[in-house]
Amino acid sequence: MNIAPALRGLPAGLPRVVPVDRKLFPDGLRTSGQHPPIESQLRPFEEFPRSLSGPTAWTAMHMIQHPEQWIHRWTEPELAELLHAVDAFIASGTPLTSISKDKFRLPTLEKILPGIRNDILNGRGFIVFSGLPIDKWGRYKAAVVIMGLSVHFGYLVSQNKLGLILGHVTNQGADYHNDLDKIKISATNAPQFYHTDETDIVGLLFCAPGETGGASGCASAHTVWNALVKERPDVAKTLASPIWHVDRKGEVTDGQEPWFKNPIFMVEPGGKERVYVKWDPYFVKSLTRFSNKGLIPPLSAEQLDAMEVLEETCQRHGIVYDCEIGDIQFVSCCQTFHSRTGFTDPPPPKPQRYLLRTWVATPEHEGGWCLPFHDSCYPKRGGIQVDNTPPVADPLTTAGGTE
Repeated sequence: MNIAPALRGLPAGLPRVVPVDRKLFPDGLRTSGQHPPIESQLRPFEEFPRSLSGPTAWTAMHMIQHPEQWIHRWTEPELAELLHAVDAFIASGTPLTSISKDKFRLPTLEKILPGIRNDILNGRGFIVFSGLPIDKWGRYKAAVVIMGLSVHFGYLVSQNKLGLILGHVTNQGADYHNDLDKIKISATNAPQFYHTDETDIVGLLFCAPGETGGASGCASAHTVWNALVKERPDVAKTLASPIWHVDRKGEVTDGQEPWFKNPIFMVEPGGKERVYVKWDPYFVKSLTRFSNKGLIPPLSAEQLDAMEVLEETCQRHGIVYDCEIGDIQFVSCCQTFHSRTGFTDPPPPKPQRYLLRTWVATPEHEGGWCLPFHDSCYPKRGGIQVDNTPPVADPLTTAGGTE
């Protein structure tokens, strides 16, 4: 039997593969989940490009001066088309978990969405759609919009052990100081340092603002990489080394280890030589329960220094902006870091700060990045999948983010 080169030498710790139950996954596709990379597909720091250029390596000043390049304000005809698509989808009785391009047609917008998708994946790496009248339409219809747009970019994948393909980002009062291994920072009001999510594209719908704080940030990972190579090549090398353990925070499928290990920066296989990033400091800081037992090494002085330098460099080269109610932000997690400042919620009866989130997979054979993982060509690659937990989407009930 011939085995594709990319699949040779599969890493240990992959989940046990079981047949897909079409009663649970009607489209026959189950979220792949997080996996360690294929070691033979990784490149040493010495083989990384020393300088990256082009539309992915943007500066904050350029974005500040040209908001028209990354903010798309809906026109009245576009809103009418979106509302028609929403009403038709709801009238069809199709479950939210089964939304697809064919079930959310946008005759006019479909002419521009492929270009926007390309900008997200291969260019600037983020966009904000502004002006959705969520106060008038309501959260449910707004949720259909972000999910409908998301399936025009790729495949919706599960975000946690509950199978949520529509996540909830709001302060659930979790104690992240003492329970970091059990909660996700998106379920608190703490700052989210520059990071990437466990997917190709993350979508965020802003439903309600905080009283103070909660600003969004984006930074080009390629501009950050250029700065690190020039200013701190020792840090760039540390970040490009396969020494970083990442916590699954208990979201483990049978056969998996409770962590996986990979570099923060990787070179895209396949000849394009683009630098790919995979990073969330809160999933690295939470591993002391394992390092204290000697199961994995503790963070070294070099790693701790690299984490501080990476965050400082992202802050120096990133752009911070406030989103309004109804804004929908899509960010590539391949070459773009994103962040959120800490916030306070308004006093009752005003609602808490609230966002709905989608994770979108863009497989290699459909124009996504070629990644050094065995599921690079799988439609629902990445995400978080625990056993056979089916997909769930409920815009009105807060769930996920805490144990």
